[in-house]
Amino acid sequence: MTKQLNTASGNPISSNQFSITAGATGPVLLQDYQLIEKLAFQNRERIPERTVHAKGSGAYGVLEITEDISRYTKANVLQKGEKTKLFLRFSTVAGEAGAADAERDVRGFAIKFYTKEGNWDLVGNNTPTFFIKDGMKFPDFIHSQKRDPRTHLRSANAAWDFWTLNPETMHQVMILMSDRGIPASYRHMHGFGSHTYSLINQNGERFWVKFHFKTRQGIKNLTNEEAAKIIAVDRESHQRDLYEAIDRGEFPQWDFKIQIMSQEEANECEFNPFDLTKIWPHSKYPLINVGVLTLNQNPKNYFNEVEQAAFSPSNIVPGIGYSPDRMLQARIFSYPDAQRYRVGVHYQQLEVNKPIVEVNNYYVGGAMNNGSYAQEKSAYYEPNSNGGPVENAKFAEPDLAIGEIAQRFNHREYYADYYTDARSLYAILSSDEKARLHSNIAQSMNGVSDDIIQKALNHFRLIDPAYADGVKAALAK
Repeated sequence: MTKQLNTASGNPISSNQFSITAGATGPVLLQDYQLIEKLAFQNRERIPERTVHAKGSGAYGVLEITEDISRYTKANVLQKGEKTKLFLRFSTVAGEAGAADAERDVRGFAIKFYTKEGNWDLVGNNTPTFFIKDGMKFPDFIHSQKRDPRTHLRSANAAWDFWTLNPETMHQVMILMSDRGIPASYRHMHGFGSHTYSLINQNGERFWVKFHFKTRQGIKNLTNEEAAKIIAVDRESHQRDLYEAIDRGEFPQWDFKIQIMSQEEANECEFNPFDLTKIWPHSKYPLINVGVLTLNQNPKNYFNEVEQAAFSPSNIVPGIGYSPDRMLQARIFSYPDAQRYRVGVHYQQLEVNKPIVEVNNYYVGGAMNNGSYAQEKSAYYEPNSNGGPVENAKFAEPDLAIGEIAQRFNHREYYADYYTDARSLYAILSSDEKARLHSNIAQSMNGVSDDIIQKALNHFRLIDPAYADGVKAALAK
């Protein structure tokens, strides 16, 4: 049976071919509400793209917990035998929505777990660290990676100027310029929660944690030359690879692992364990097996499910908490604020963002509110005498000891070692990997001023003299 074409309000449409005009050759009438609605919807088919992580791909899957880590956390989603549906969005960071997938860039690795205790969002990257450690510098960092507002061109000079003036970037810069700077596909890269979080057990004990996802497909990367050839014929290479792999039943998997640090170990740690630019050495804080993540279902509508997917570190569940990580603290605010602006204040009601549990709160009105969070009876405020939803103190986290003085502490006066991690990474690179690192950096410095290049070489020399010499030689070619 043929279905009736309707307006968005369900009104039947008599003609979808022609506008209402004043005579056969006359002007269009304002009363043609079907025309107006159709054009208005087209004008709004796009929402503002993400300021960062604009180009992305996504898929549904499941997290299965195979090991017992209940000594560390009471979170239901992390208990042995638990299987939780999830949505994972991969992305590039610096490029716009139309950027090529195979560009040299950090990759986003954002997961929404639809748990029995509400949504848990783990918003990370394919690197265990980041360029900066304080949210105060995040807008400046992103500006340096985006387009120059005068020329509307990407600026290598701006990127390297920022990096060389902020020495804490050196480790992440080396990772970006190494072979792993261009993954061959989203399936062939690791994922990390990157930040330090906390796990809380049934006894109210807190443990600091790092989350890791190790690809079972193996690490595969592209050289600059290989990436250029792919981009010339396919700007959606990662999207195509992920969609087609899942479509043919080759479901990608990642081993889910954690690192644990006790409060006592954190107190005695020789580096700041909450510094996003630092790693936790595996030799001292070994990886602990937890489970496996599998992607097994493609989205049916890219815009609805991938573009409108909204993630935030503010979405946590009992048994998982935060840490004093400065960048994490900033993202707890900035991510949901970005989604309220980009998608709408009630973006959580969209299907891809909607939790599987019943939601009860006192948020009223606002754009996109479809009433699914309706309050009981006349309980539209709290406290009330109408039997509305109430708080429960059992979900409170244990106390967290913090400093007694509040000020703008200069992190460069504390834990000011910016080169050890980069030095350790450089030491384990093969001679071929080092040569490509030197060459990649030299290529990325095309158009960079001599004084900024010299600043970079000074940093590289503090990491390893051979590193500086290798880049200098590559620049001379």
